[in-house]
Amino acid sequence: MRTRYGKRFVCYGCQREANYHRVKSRRCYECEHCGHQVYPTAGTPFEKTRTSLRDWFYVMFLFCASRNGVAAKEVQRQIGVTYKTAWRMCHEIRKYMGSVDGDRPLGGTGAQDPAVEVDEAFIGGKDKRGEDDKAVILGMIERDGDIVTRLIPDRNSRTVIPQVRQWVKEGSTVYTDEAPLYKALPARGGYDHASVNHRKKEWRRGEAHTNTIEAFWSNLKRGIQGTYVWVSRKHLQKYLWEFEYRHNLRHAPWLMFEALLVSFQKAPRLEPSRPKGGQNAR
Repeated sequence: MRTRYGKRFVCYGCQREANYHRVKSRRCYECEHCGHQVYPTAGTPFEKTRTSLRDWFYVMFLFCASRNGVAAKEVQRQIGVTYKTAWRMCHEIRKYMGSVDGDRPLGGTGAQDPAVEVDEAFIGGKDKRGEDDKAVILGMIERDGDIVTRLIPDRNSRTVIPQVRQWVKEGSTVYTDEAPLYKALPARGGYDHASVNHRKKEWRRGEAHTNTIEAFWSNLKRGIQGTYVWVSRKHLQKYLWEFEYRHNLRHAPWLMFEALLVSFQKAPRLEPSRPKGGQNAR
């Protein structure tokens, strides 16, 4: 309530600045003047929940304290809810982690701006010749910086290049593997592009390598295979947001949980109403 509305704010009912008092039997607060009620959990992951907020905060803490994720079955055992409730809580927290983390453009053209590594990963499906049933993920990561991942329909240049142009600043230094689809980066995005040939066992050539993003893929796949076992294509982007959040705050892990507690959307503010007929009107 304090995070979203503050201690005192203008009532939406009577248009006067007021204190709000907790309603004992409901999860809401009411205006001291007119009794207008507001629900502080509306518009948050806790909207319409019947699970204790203490349990929600505990599960959020588990997500921040774990490196490889938290399975819904583990949440079910820890707080004693049904599997359906635990599954929903986990997905709502993943979506919230994605909104709190957000995304910003990567790279830059200055001498101090980090290079950006771009690569794809393949999750799920069966590795059979002639069957393209794996989910394709595009990752863009700054060296010693943030990462942006997106679930994409295929790995064609008409799909990948627009994503790179959206999230990587024009003129940035971009390193990739030998995939032909990246050859259009200098012409279509003005990028300084270099690549390494993994097929020839070339993992690094000077500053050109993709080891940073390969390490992220390794952590992601360990989490999915070891903790979640299997992830559907429909919900895969939520899991990507979860691993993005932990990666982007890895240098300040003590802020992971606190950021989730204070980043709820602020309620819109109103101006206090003025009496008609001048200052002395009653």
